[in-house]
Amino acid sequence: MSNLNPYDRFLDGRPLPAILGATASQIALLLAAMGPEKSSLAPAAGKWSPAEIVCHLADCELVFAFRLRQTLAEDTPTVQPFDQEKWAATYRGIAAGKALEVFTALRHWNLLLLAGAPPSAANRPLTHPERGTMTFHTIIETMAGHDLNHLAQLQKLAATAVH
Repeated sequence: MSNLNPYDRFLDGRPLPAILGATASQIALLLAAMGPEKSSLAPAAGKWSPAEIVCHLADCELVFAFRLRQTLAEDTPTVQPFDQEKWAATYRGIAAGKALEVFTALRHWNLLLLAGAPPSAANRPLTHPERGTMTFHTIIETMAGHDLNHLAQLQKLAATAVH
């Protein structure tokens, strides 16, 4: 596992744009399999419900959007870490479908940015206070690995959901 990308172990060899482009539809399929009632149920005390996972993905997409743009616009910016558990405290009562709408819109916006970024952008550096110096490409790898991690969680929850 890389200190720069704590999610690199989830990468499966597919092109990063393919992973990123498929995530929203995969989430939609998994949520449909669970149904709205099951998507709001936490699997255990202290664990996020499927809806909370999708809220987290929407929040992370917002963070990734800013980091990507900051890295393109500034010379070696320092990005701001965040406490995901504190952010998750705001998720109560948000339906998975609403979170998915936000995630989908932000992901589409980020994919447009990535498609238009010049190849030289891949090596643009940034600093993460907890992880060190990384590149624009590292952010993209992190996004993809993060997606795959949470998709696996949602798949497991969907497999245990009985209508």
